[in-house]
Amino acid sequence: MTTPDHLDDLDAVSALADRVRRAAYRAVADAAPDATRRDEVAEALGVGRTLAAFHLDKLVDAGLLEVSYARRSGRSGPGAGRPAKLYRLSAAELAVSVPPRAYRGAAELLAEALERSGAEETLYRVAEEHGRKAGREPDVTALLTGNGYEPASRDDGRIELRNCPFHRVAEQFPPLICGMNLAMLNGLLEGAGLAGEWCARMDPAPGRCCVTVSKNKTD
Repeated sequence: MTTPDHLDDLDAVSALADRVRRAAYRAVADAAPDATRRDEVAEALGVGRTLAAFHLDKLVDAGLLEVSYARRSGRSGPGAGRPAKLYRLSAAELAVSVPPRAYRGAAELLAEALERSGAEETLYRVAEEHGRKAGREPDVTALLTGNGYEPASRDDGRIELRNCPFHRVAEQFPPLICGMNLAMLNGLLEGAGLAGEWCARMDPAPGRCCVTVSKNKTD
């Protein structure tokens, strides 16, 4: 049976059917974890500010974006101007399957079984082997993107991953799933032929994946 929640998710995802609206969502996602203004989205899309604001607000209505207000100048008090309306990705996670499926529930049961049985090391070995099977890829950004991550390069040379493909299960079983994620990423790098140059490290921070990718240090 199709549940009301399932239909709500379907309605939200259908908001991305419009090409311009989908591009607006991608522009906000590309700015993550920072929030972005309608002017910045309009410039990225090459459309007017009014049209950008229309699509952004439709995404807010659909639950795909969240809104906050802040002064970007850092000034406050009289003469500081009105706070800017800022958009960022919603923390909500949507999944659509027709007919409905409960794969997340199965993943949670398996994770609990592994944790209870003390089989973490087996999971990590399997995750690393799975990563290696992805094959060769000379571009680290393409490798990460192609495997469900959203990489963002930082000034210090690290690549942060703005999303965690296993977020919901990781919330309930953080050591188990984050360890699995780390093992799989190192397997991906090895299978791609990039392990000599790059490595994955545990580097948790709010609002992104607990693992970052950085260049190996050389003497």
